[in-house]
Amino acid sequence: METSTLSAAHSFGDLERYRGELTAYCYRMLGSPFDAEDAVQDAFVRAWRSRDKFEGRSAMRSWLYRIATNVCLDVLKGKERRERPMDMGPSCEPIEANLHVPAEVTWLEPIPLSLIAPDRDPADVAVANESIRLAFVAALQQLPAKQRAVLILREVLDWQATEVAELLDTSVQSVNSALQRARATLAKGNADGATRAQPLSAADRAMLERYVAAFEAYDLSALTSLIREDARQSMPPYDMWLSGRDDILKWWFGPGIGCEGSRVIPTISANGMPTFGQYKPSPNGGFDPWALQVLDISGGRIGEFTFFLDTAKLFPLFGLPLHLDA
Repeated sequence: METSTLSAAHSFGDLERYRGELTAYCYRMLGSPFDAEDAVQDAFVRAWRSRDKFEGRSAMRSWLYRIATNVCLDVLKGKERRERPMDMGPSCEPIEANLHVPAEVTWLEPIPLSLIAPDRDPADVAVANESIRLAFVAALQQLPAKQRAVLILREVLDWQATEVAELLDTSVQSVNSALQRARATLAKGNADGATRAQPLSAADRAMLERYVAAFEAYDLSALTSLIREDARQSMPPYDMWLSGRDDILKWWFGPGIGCEGSRVIPTISANGMPTFGQYKPSPNGGFDPWALQVLDISGGRIGEFTFFLDTAKLFPLFGLPLHLDA
């Protein structure tokens, strides 16, 4: 009995080794890095408080996933699912009158890869282990909570149906049925495992350098050459989103002309995607935060822009300063 207690105490002293992968799991479930971090911390507290019940028959990792899943299911009860502007309706004309901030919507938030892969190369982790891109995580939010857990555990983490059934205290038949329904829902929304992040090629990196230079110069011709014709843009917390390069550039050189003269600096990858901090010229001198730009690259050009405007919350998370000197 004494040896078992000492062994359990030793095991629980090693909880931190699971933090990254549990944060990734909870992020997929909850759609927010802040909620995910809170959920993992809650799971660790629950695990420690019930450590005397851990008898080692199941692996520590499986036991922690069970606790983390229960925490996430508790968090999701009665909560609005997290959305992207594209989930709210059709694209809009690029005019200022279409800017609205709906009070009832909770937006999907990006996560820095440093939270889910602190000790490994983020590019390798994104390719090998993480279905973490914004579009895929957004699609997961459309699923009921238990279907979401089943799909992540089975399709993303490669758990066996028997393992998932044990974790959720249900039958294998129930797990397989939930997975089938979840797959059907994702198929309707055109989201599947193909949305996993891919490593940037040398050509992609060179293209991104040209993009930064073109954006800072606000060079219409150069920007046109770097953006796909079918590109999309969104700017949470606004529900407006734009479809097509022409409308994006009409916005940038129309209502969004205040972005001219911006500084754009690379930062930690969000969701396995190229990410930049954008700073607009400040009336008081220097540059103030404007947007966390998360880009999706397709076919050697930029296929989607997500400009997250909640800089007070997101810039510190991504290690970005809240002011740049001139």
